Amino acid sequence: MKIKVGVLGATGMVGQRFIQLLENHPWFELTELAASKNSAGKSYEEAVKGKWKLLTEIPEEFKNLKVKECIPGLDCDLVFSALDSDIAEAVEQDFAKNNYGVSSNSKNHRMAENVPLLIPEVNADHLQLIKKQDFSDKGFIVTNPNCSTAILCLALAPLQKKFGLSKLNVVTLQALSGAGYPGVASMDILDNVIPFIGEEEEKINRESKKIFGSLNESKIDSAEFNLSASCNRVNTSDGHLECINLELKEKIEKEELIAELKKFNPLKELNLPSSPSKPIVVFENDSRPQVKFDRDAGKGMSVSVGRIREDDLLDYKMIVLGHNTIRGAAGAAILNAELMKAKKLL
Repeated sequence: MKIKVGVLGATGMVGQRFIQLLENHPWFELTELAASKNSAGKSYEEAVKGKWKLLTEIPEEFKNLKVKECIPGLDCDLVFSALDSDIAEAVEQDFAKNNYGVSSNSKNHRMAENVPLLIPEVNADHLQLIKKQDFSDKGFIVTNPNCSTAILCLALAPLQKKFGLSKLNVVTLQALSGAGYPGVASMDILDNVIPFIGEEEEKINRESKKIFGSLNESKIDSAEFNLSASCNRVNTSDGHLECINLELKEKIEKEELIAELKKFNPLKELNLPSSPSKPIVVFENDSRPQVKFDRDAGKGMSVSVGRIREDDLLDYKMIVLGHNTIRGAAGAAILNAELMKAKKLL
């Protein structure tokens, strides 16, 4: 029996990714779509007319689903939230209080003490925080990280686990889709790079330390390492590229670092539908990864790492790339739900 799921904020950019990724999902049946009052009552096809921005067509099975308001009463057990942060906090809590599971891409609950900020390959044990939530008998909230944080932490997870991070500097080159729709005005981004993304650097800093932190009964003790982030918006459609310099607590050879990245696959035995066979794809060709060619690695769920070399300032430097609206958003929330099902939490 498939689990019935719904999408909140179904007409936006991330909502559209959810619809695309849930087509023919082996574990989940998408039965409900919800959005603003302006869209409620329309078929999904009508609600996104002129606003569907993905290269694939709207899945046929969802075109005629009636869009509803984002209020409890939906015929499903779990909702994926792609809601704008202006309304997400209250709406997600309302669903959790009414016995819905909430797998959220919104920022509002990420840093809450009893809410997991989850990357399944990295901190699956943090799911135990659900037991400390008291929304209702069956209701809960689980979040995935900010897109740039998700890509960064997945790439560094095997190094943090084996050797420990001491210092980390990251410069991001972030795609336009990360700003949503209509996003950045064309006259601002054409022939340009914008060296500021509001709150992004702060999110990377605090979210990374929670993700790499240790579970301590009812809360997470943040990991201790120095992190500096600089975030830029660039004129690419999808795919965040990150230039990383890092210092490890333990001194290692480059070959050992590469070997740890290549063998990392902690979810292999669970056979989760959205889990890639290689969470980290390592390139030893200096010209890769590139956004155009590598953002869809592992159907958008893998991160790619290349240009690994020694650093005169810290220990090593590298390039990391990931798909921001799949691994960094909708795909991440779906993988979180798959892990919860595998752990019998759904």
